[in-house]
This record gives sequence, C-alpha cells and structure tokens, in this order.
Amino acid sequence: MSFFIEDALAEGGNAASAAPDVISQLMVFGGIFLIFYLLFIRPQNKKIKEHKEMVDALAKGDEVVTNGGVLGKVVGIHDSFVSIEVSQDVKLNVQRSAIGAIQPKGTIKSIKN
Repeated sequence: MSFFIEDALAEGGNAASAAPDVISQLMVFGGIFLIFYLLFIRPQNKKIKEHKEMVDALAKGDEVVTNGGVLGKVVGIHDSFVSIEVSQDVKLNVQRSAIGAIQPKGTIKSIKN
C-alpha cells in the first residue's frame, strides 16, 4: 500500500546471482587503481628517474641550482656530496639529491652586475 517504499521480495538462495556483483565490484576497484596509477604513481616514478639521471650526469663546471635556490658552479664531486662555488672563494658542500636543476652555461655571468 506504500507508494514510495517497495515491498521486499524474497529471492532464492542462488549462488550464481551473487557472482556478477562480485566481479563488477572487482572491475570498479581495478579501474580506480588504474586511474590512480596513470595519474599519480607513473608520473612520480618518471620524475624520480629523470632527477636521478640528472644527478648522475653532473660534471665539474656545470652551473646548478639547489632545491634551496642557491646558484653556483660545481667544483668537486664526491660519492654523496657535491662542492659548489657560489662566490669567489666561497664553497658549499651539498648532497647530490639537493641539486634541483642544471642551468645553461653562462647563467652566473648573466646575472652578475
């Protein structure tokens, strides 16, 4: 007699009727995981790989910017540290992973007045 609530109907205890529901739930979960992988995990792994290749390719004389924004020229390379000359007779030792970017040659001369 209720117009908005349908009466509950008893269904048979059929195991086959539950199988498509489980499969569709797994497909939705797999789709969500695929979207997260394509949007977040894969680009982050690619960025990490590119940074590692850049740090491994460092050489003396390269002009670099650290993650903190310090601009300098590489004067020494060690196992896990890099010596950067930021001014005449001023050298900083920073971790290799703290190198943010390699700048084109002549960047330091172009900003000095």
